[in-house]
Amino acid sequence: MKIERCSQGRALAGPLVATLLASALAGCAIGPRYKAPSAPPVGRYTQRPMPQATLATHGSAGGAQRFHYGVSPHVRWWRAFRSRSLDRLIALALKHNNTLAADQARLLGARAVVVADEGIFYPQVNANLGALRQKSPTHGTLPGIYSLYTGGLSVSYYPDVFGANKLLYNSAEAQARLAHDQLRAAALALAGNVATAAVQAASDRAQIAATRRIIIRETDLLRLTQLQYRSGAVPYLSVVNQKSQLATSKAALPALLQQLALQRYTLATLIGRFPAQWHPVHLRLSSLHLPRNLPVSLPSVLARSRPDIRAATEQMRYANAQIGIADAQFYPLVQITGNIGQESLTVGHFFNTASNVWGVGASLLAPLFHGGTLRAQRREALELYAEARATYQETVLGAFQQVAGSLRALDHDAQALRDEGDAYAASQEALRLARESYRAGAIDSLSLLTTETLYSQARIAYVRAEGQRYLDTVALYTALGGGPLPSRRHKGTSAPNVTKPVSTALSQKESR
Repeated sequence: MKIERCSQGRALAGPLVATLLASALAGCAIGPRYKAPSAPPVGRYTQRPMPQATLATHGSAGGAQRFHYGVSPHVRWWRAFRSRSLDRLIALALKHNNTLAADQARLLGARAVVVADEGIFYPQVNANLGALRQKSPTHGTLPGIYSLYTGGLSVSYYPDVFGANKLLYNSAEAQARLAHDQLRAAALALAGNVATAAVQAASDRAQIAATRRIIIRETDLLRLTQLQYRSGAVPYLSVVNQKSQLATSKAALPALLQQLALQRYTLATLIGRFPAQWHPVHLRLSSLHLPRNLPVSLPSVLARSRPDIRAATEQMRYANAQIGIADAQFYPLVQITGNIGQESLTVGHFFNTASNVWGVGASLLAPLFHGGTLRAQRREALELYAEARATYQETVLGAFQQVAGSLRALDHDAQALRDEGDAYAASQEALRLARESYRAGAIDSLSLLTTETLYSQARIAYVRAEGQRYLDTVALYTALGGGPLPSRRHKGTSAPNVTKPVSTALSQKESR
């Protein structure tokens, strides 16, 4: 009996030594350590310093806008416009947009992959129970027909000797964070698109209203010109010229109506409705309040907080982990297995000690020759990382370009609105004087027509300048990355399928 116990101890010694060796090597890590990209080497967005505030001019959209440098925008930045209609539109879009819903579902899937991959750090335990009825050849010690009853537990464990499983888990986490940041970027883009479409629709309505007022005035003027022609005060050419001007103004109306219809359909799609089912929320420029205080994040903060930049950073982290995973293919794979159970030819003897079975084992699988496949896979991983790094740098440059362009646009918008306002006020006064002079017979119809044309152009240009100032304010908020995170289920975007753990993949290959 003593001899049997010693032999069992020697039988267990090999697997135990392998286990201890694997545990000792567990501190050895492979693959390059990820280093986050440094902050951009610039302290401002534009080559020349921006002013502290824009110009102030007349009109509801003519107030000065002050730039607060070093302040990040609020996540619900659209509330700065103080418009309940705009708040309602964006809330509907964040709740019902189908693209965002798909992105959210993908984020949940990516998080599920992280939870699933966490299991690679633990032993895999399985239970089995079976009964077999079998006929064998009659010669030998077994009867010709017999039954075999089996049951027990089996354990398999792949110790993370060189840190490959940790790299796989890190890559899954990077993909989940990537999906989260892409969700934030999608929500930011959605809010910006809704605000842009709503403001553009409001600008179109204002231009349509201005055009209709112009058509009414020109119709009245045509009627007056026709009366003067019948009385012999003006030639028929004046009537023809006025008809031409009225037709030109009317011709501009269908294009504006079409632009408004397209913006309505865009809003319906963003909110997840069919155009025929959408009852538009009418937003007017007069209901918007131009934000007076505009936050401008520091360049270093923008590079860390803007969702698309963060997503590009996580893509680099994922690509870096893939290099380590490719390196892990060159190292041995250690597997530890064990099982304990019962085997019996009869049910009555199933729980007897004589039916006990057990086994402990350890194996090591080392790559020797793969025809250059492993080296090629590592080169591929290196190139994918280089691609991810270049994409990150391009994303940062694009973000800074958008912020710089929006800042300059706001400065130029204020100047343009002031000039358009001056032109509109002057043309309005000139038209009033021209009409009085025309009724008094002091000027001819050609002079009145010229004045009227200038007024029409100035009125439409002023309305467009008002709308453009709101649009560029929206563009600045979105460029700064002040995006919302939907309050309902946190799902996400584009999380590619994470590769199976190296240990699992190799064990499956070995079993085949």
